[in-house]
Amino acid sequence: MSVKKILMLVGDYVEDYEAMIPFQMLTMVGHQVDAVCPGKKIGEAVKTAVHDFVGDQTYSEKPGHNFALTATFEEIDPKNYDALVIPGGRAPEYIRLNEKVISIVRHFDENNKPIAAICHGPQVLVAADVLKGKLCTAYPALKPDVIRAGAKWGELNDSLSNAHVDGNLVTAAAWPGHPEWMRKFLEVLGTRIEP
Repeated sequence: MSVKKILMLVGDYVEDYEAMIPFQMLTMVGHQVDAVCPGKKIGEAVKTAVHDFVGDQTYSEKPGHNFALTATFEEIDPKNYDALVIPGGRAPEYIRLNEKVISIVRHFDENNKPIAAICHGPQVLVAADVLKGKLCTAYPALKPDVIRAGAKWGELNDSLSNAHVDGNLVTAAAWPGHPEWMRKFLEVLGTRIEP
């Protein structure tokens, strides 16, 4: 397996599981993951939130862990990365306002590099205008945004545990989809895990 250099875009109140678990999974299989946040430097942290499904009309939110950044946002160059991961939570709604974030996403799209987005992460893809004609899913509340961005909505199962692939794009609705989302992302990356 060739080691890939992967960029992860986060911000305060990123969903805890959607940042921590993919970071750990991708690192575990041998890839290098640089987690960055606009306005923050290597060694600093973002606060996370745990979103849970407890029977209400939407998810609940609880404080999560601090998630350490492994690179400085202002110093990264997307040309140095093989793939991009955009976790969900509340961070995507405001990091998408950063022009460099939009430029980074467009670089990965234009160069057909793998992009994995989950939950509210596709808000960043919508802002970057990279979804036209693609199959994409997200947290169900984002369905109108994804469709208006020109994407074909990827249907979800009842447990929100499925993921969709369209070329270089791998998307899922929420952290219950981690196993399928990460498995499909690893396939797109060309990573093989053999028993």
